[in-house]
Amino acid sequence: MFSMSRPLVRLLGQGVRAATALRGGGSAFPGLLMEKLHPGFVAEQLARLPHGVVVVSGTNGKTTTKMAVQLLESQGLKVFTNRTGSNFVRGVAAALLREISLTGRFDADIAVLELDEAHAVHFVREVKPRFALLLNVMRDQLDRFGEIDTTRRMLAQVAAATTEAVVLNREDPRIASLADDVQPGTDVYWYGLSEHLRPMFPSDDDMRAVDGPVTAAAGGQPAPQALVELTDFEATDVEFLVHGQPAHANVHLYGVYNVYNAAGALALALTVTDDGRNVPKSDAGLASLLDELARVTPAFGRGETIMIDGAPLQLLLVKNPAGFRLSLASAKPEAYATMIAINDEYADGRDVSWLWDVEFESLRTGGVDLVTGTRAWDMALRLDYDQVPVHAVEPDLTESLHRFIAAAEGRPMRVFCTYTAMLSLRRALRAVAEVPEI
Repeated sequence: MFSMSRPLVRLLGQGVRAATALRGGGSAFPGLLMEKLHPGFVAEQLARLPHGVVVVSGTNGKTTTKMAVQLLESQGLKVFTNRTGSNFVRGVAAALLREISLTGRFDADIAVLELDEAHAVHFVREVKPRFALLLNVMRDQLDRFGEIDTTRRMLAQVAAATTEAVVLNREDPRIASLADDVQPGTDVYWYGLSEHLRPMFPSDDDMRAVDGPVTAAAGGQPAPQALVELTDFEATDVEFLVHGQPAHANVHLYGVYNVYNAAGALALALTVTDDGRNVPKSDAGLASLLDELARVTPAFGRGETIMIDGAPLQLLLVKNPAGFRLSLASAKPEAYATMIAINDEYADGRDVSWLWDVEFESLRTGGVDLVTGTRAWDMALRLDYDQVPVHAVEPDLTESLHRFIAAAEGRPMRVFCTYTAMLSLRRALRAVAEVPEI
């Protein structure tokens, strides 16, 4: 049977990676090839990193990961991450093929990897993360993961595999309970919200509670003190408590949920960079982290803005009720032309029934200019139930994009889209605008 040496397998994978980049990039196919030909590739490469691996998992992980990467880079660390947006293990392999030189050199200090909950379970069997940031559990993609407690059990395996420190979202009861799964010798740190902000960022249980918000300290137990607590914000001005002391930052990212993401990213950066993490980081180090938050730009498709003949078009990823609600609440709908693109491919989740948990009444005034994607008619029906006018339905994404841009007539544009719809729209946008590589 013909076999290839590992360096030759790597070079083959890098050749395939270069070929797919010429076709638009973002493909995990080279990673799938490496999984077949060299199953231990990812583990072998990541074992080289002097500061180990950080796993980020949960809803809105991509934007939080991007913030964490930039914060750590501001502290002088060379960070490897899966920038393409593929949060499967094969996506990590594809990203490694891009970063490793043709001679096999991998120049990084630490990896920060955003992983899909199910694939994170497979990953931690091969690679024990040194740190983990676990964000929240929401009812999206339940056709893939089963009930929400199944997703929690997946994240429990990530928490149990982490060797040095786990950072948990204090306000999500299922995430908070993961502290019980952390192994002896591994530290637990928290990020959270002040009491008056909690209703603005509901957990999955909050959205279904009939007797008021569900707290992580249910049962009479006091909530643990947060390493970073988001206490207030207005526009881009954000107030935290860090180690119990007031701290101010600016966050220039679309969507109020990104302010909370910033608290999680900051807590992770402090956990990774604090010497021993038993004492607060120096004032100078904390100040540099807070300054860096102001420089973070959106992850692709997470509020990124693409200019088309002088008019901005924002791509907004939606994949669960809470995220869609917060995206809708982040700007006045009448100020934008609006398109909604809903696909039901595997990476999106086949079950789109979660759309019925989103309240669309805020769109009634301006309506929705166009609905598109493989589940366009389902989305149109959902909007009709909330009495939101829909001006056109066109399942073809490329055709819809051109019609949408033309009908906007220079107005700012927003596109709410699921993951595969976002990738397709970014490819189509390259015909009419400059779109950053991923």
